[in-house]
Amino acid sequence: MSISQLARSIAESPTLALNEEARLLRERGEPVINMSIGEPRNKAPIGAILSSAAKLTSGDVKYTPADGTPSLKKAILRYMEENYDKVAAPENVIISAGAKQSIYNVLFTLLNPQDEVIILAPYWVSYPEMVKMCFGIPVIVTPEDGSFHPRMEEIERAVSSYTKAIIVNSPNNPSGCVFSDEFIAQIVDFCERKKIYLIMDDIYHKLVFDGLKPAPAYRFTNKDLESSMVIVVNGVSKLYGMTGFRIGWVVANRKLVEIMTNIQAQTTSCTSVILQAAAEGALNGLQSIVESLRMTFQNNRDIVVQELASLNGVRVTKPSGTFYVLPDFRAYCPSSIASNSVELSKFLLKKALVVTVPGKEFGMEGHLRLSFSGSVKDILVGIERIKWALDPLAPNEIYIGDRKLIRDWL
Repeated sequence: MSISQLARSIAESPTLALNEEARLLRERGEPVINMSIGEPRNKAPIGAILSSAAKLTSGDVKYTPADGTPSLKKAILRYMEENYDKVAAPENVIISAGAKQSIYNVLFTLLNPQDEVIILAPYWVSYPEMVKMCFGIPVIVTPEDGSFHPRMEEIERAVSSYTKAIIVNSPNNPSGCVFSDEFIAQIVDFCERKKIYLIMDDIYHKLVFDGLKPAPAYRFTNKDLESSMVIVVNGVSKLYGMTGFRIGWVVANRKLVEIMTNIQAQTTSCTSVILQAAAEGALNGLQSIVESLRMTFQNNRDIVVQELASLNGVRVTKPSGTFYVLPDFRAYCPSSIASNSVELSKFLLKKALVVTVPGKEFGMEGHLRLSFSGSVKDILVGIERIKWALDPLAPNEIYIGDRKLIRDWL
């Protein structure tokens, strides 16, 4: 079979693969705890359900404009004014099948072969692969101080004449780090001066803890949307717990949106009118669900950090946002249990039936990403199992489901 070299070079999504593995284990009746899943466990907002149901029962389920329905665009424009203090026009917005397609469309629009895109580690697993799919070159910048917070001097050293864009995701998946306003101001100023596109992945922007109120990138530029290098990507997946609805959007200058519309028209034609109606219902409905989710995640964050602190040798950086934590398990990686985070993740799944995501996939070898979007019970049981599997100071016996297991490898 002849398959393109580019297609062969694209890695499988590890998070989706792990979620599927967890699902199959559950179907076999295994008491698996999935701490890899990147989605809230809430029911969809009632406004989203009613709005999509009304569209469905009307029977008027047809094509929409390639760049999205006018009514959903209107809701997004109001969202921009209320949350970004930025006035945009309908021509500045394109709606796609999730923030993932939105980012891909942006990269496809911007990149020529061999153009470079700077990606800040730790990074979402799909960024480098999407850049490669658009014939670009991902340039990874990892903080030299061992933290999860990028530094401008390191980014500036990575910039070359081929640099076309920088992707910034704050609050950050997988670390939960919220980048400082000072850093956002610096990178906005740098990109505006150097004419480098700044792609702001804001999908978690309201899921922040401890009273933090990070400023949007627009606050640090005096340019209007048509001349600014800032591109904002957002969606309903994380803030409203609507991951399965697959609605995201891009706010950018009109020319970029025009090109992205052409791309989308030739690929998916448009996003489902029913799902766009659901997103509109969420944006126009009661917003208390966002605060409810945020408070739940902050409580879960406190619990997961407290429990991980009891695990001998594991170092934890307290997340300031999202619903992920990226603890450092390097104390265990050189042991007989595992040689790297991939092997460690496999070991925990085999021995403890806990699904985690290897830090290697995010550019942070030796770490594991744990999601705390599940129940408090899942968090407590999951970390208890991890501790039992790894920590010699933990009790030697544990019940997993109705089976009593004895640790015999430490």
